[in-house]
Amino acid sequence: MNSMWNTVLQEIQQGNVKSLARTISLVENEYAGYESFLQNLPQSSTKIIGITGPPGAGKSTLVDALIGEIVTQQKTVGVLCVDPSSPFNLGALLGDRIRMSEWYNNPNVFIRSLATRGSLGGLHPKIIEITDVLKTASFDFIIVETVGVGQSEIEIAGLADTTVVVVVPEAGDEVQTMKAGLMEIADVFVVNKADRPDADTFVKNLRQMLAPAFQHTQNEIAVIKTIASQKEGIKELLDKIIQRQNLIQTTDRKYWLLAEKAYHLIQQKRMRDIDKKQLKEDLANTTDYNLYSFIKKFQ
Repeated sequence: MNSMWNTVLQEIQQGNVKSLARTISLVENEYAGYESFLQNLPQSSTKIIGITGPPGAGKSTLVDALIGEIVTQQKTVGVLCVDPSSPFNLGALLGDRIRMSEWYNNPNVFIRSLATRGSLGGLHPKIIEITDVLKTASFDFIIVETVGVGQSEIEIAGLADTTVVVVVPEAGDEVQTMKAGLMEIADVFVVNKADRPDADTFVKNLRQMLAPAFQHTQNEIAVIKTIASQKEGIKELLDKIIQRQNLIQTTDRKYWLLAEKAYHLIQQKRMRDIDKKQLKEDLANTTDYNLYSFIKKFQ
């Protein structure tokens, strides 16, 4: 690892926010030497909190309220907000920056918005590496918020130590219609906008649906009611997250988590030479639109 990377590592460990922000950009853009830098990162015990759920559930408002509670407790937090990219220009709609603007000058808070960059799931392609860089900065909490589209809910379970699934009680909406997979990945369910009609019925039905799952896990899946816009239920939620993180992670789950990360990193490495813009150009210049024939040259 060269002297530049050594310097930035020391600066990050000393709490230099500018170095942290710059390093994330360097890793994101695969600057020369970044792999050696990642290989030399020290071990960290900081746990990752994943916040996911469907669009419109109030995830960003909830994260904003969680930041407020963490700051009130005089703790530090690093936040990664993954925003959707347009598949046409790969730009991001960085809406989370607006919602959380009050925290940008707070020394206990670091917020970074990341575009999905056309990733089919809802996470940034370098999300594992970026969270590992954040862990080096010695934050008390690290929060990753997904866009809540595609496979982001399932992907976050492979990244986060504690997965918080945010849902809202829609009038007449049955819990049974909830997206497949959410039940399996949630460590904590948050029923946000709990001042809506039928919220209590929704919570009751959700708890009944989760009841069979209690028999297959050592730990009960908590259901917390919040009204994030009014900061209600936020302290209870943070307490539950901390309680969950303090539980000894079963060895099997721990290694599944690591296997998921390793699989993602290997996949990314093997796809490195394939450029999406070049694929578009090649497809534009071909007369054969059979994708199976087109991809044969990459196998």
